[in-house]
Amino acid sequence: MVYRDGKVFFLDQTLLPEETSWVEVDSVETCRDAIRRLVVRGAPAIGTAAAFGMLVASRGAPKGSFEEYHSCMKSAEERLATARPTAVNLSWALRRVDKKILASREKPLGEIDAILEKEAIDIQKEDEEVCRAIGVNGQEIFSGARDGFTVLTHCNAGALATGKYGTALAPVYVARERGLSVKVFVDETRPLLQGSRLTAYELYKSGIDVTVITDGMAASVMAKGWIDACIVGCDRMAANGDAANKIGTYGVALLAKAHNIPFYVACPLSSVDMDTRRGSDIEIEERDPLEVAVIAGKRTVPRGVGVYNPAFDVTPHELISGVITEKKLVRAPYSDNLADL
Repeated sequence: MVYRDGKVFFLDQTLLPEETSWVEVDSVETCRDAIRRLVVRGAPAIGTAAAFGMLVASRGAPKGSFEEYHSCMKSAEERLATARPTAVNLSWALRRVDKKILASREKPLGEIDAILEKEAIDIQKEDEEVCRAIGVNGQEIFSGARDGFTVLTHCNAGALATGKYGTALAPVYVARERGLSVKVFVDETRPLLQGSRLTAYELYKSGIDVTVITDGMAASVMAKGWIDACIVGCDRMAANGDAANKIGTYGVALLAKAHNIPFYVACPLSSVDMDTRRGSDIEIEERDPLEVAVIAGKRTVPRGVGVYNPAFDVTPHELISGVITEKKLVRAPYSDNLADL
């Protein structure tokens, strides 16, 4: 996303890789729609988008009294919070903006737009710094590795989903900066193909050796001995280390376990929800069945046949070899070690 001359623009990721188009965010509904339709996606990016959405809301909110202004902003916050409930960064960013509003209660309301502008920019800059730190801490995975070390990832947790480096892809980018050649296998990630459309797109543009496989090919590739480690992102991590990520991630973790391949989750601490005890408590977003039933405008499921379309699944902490955060690479027991951070 880009903030320029007081205007907010989201890169429309639904059109990649064939078309590069930008959506101007000029209202809360435009922002909510962009998050809901996956114009902007990825937990950290959604949080940043929400912060800018609240800035747009503030500019249009009445400023006769603080109570009236805050009531309007709470309505905007509640509206944005419903866009994608699984990604914890969304609610995290909205709470952070609301705290900034409340802290500015005694200041002239004419100054509050500038305060929220700085807050949104700060969230975006902090995300870039966090992702870089995740990349650095992830180098522990490559300790002693030679060129050709191969990672399998699922969905998109790179620069398109976050600030600059990404989360799951950050260790790959930093490894390359340090002279290690890392190869990446990318699951296509049904039903919306974020892996083949987005991850492959950004890795190829960055000059990284990338190969796309269908989701059903992961087991075969692992059995051939071609994968050294799996690294995925995370939309919400429970206090015990259970991780909600794009649907299909759980299956990758099970396959990695069966083939003795380490499976890592990369996420900022803002994605760790200490108020959620376990993965079964995470609300899983269900999306439009047509995302599964229709491919490239052509119906592939007979009319009248039911379709189940959850956006995420939960990987139990027992299957996770480590959690790469901006502070350190965390090992089990996650309930204790995540709480310490």
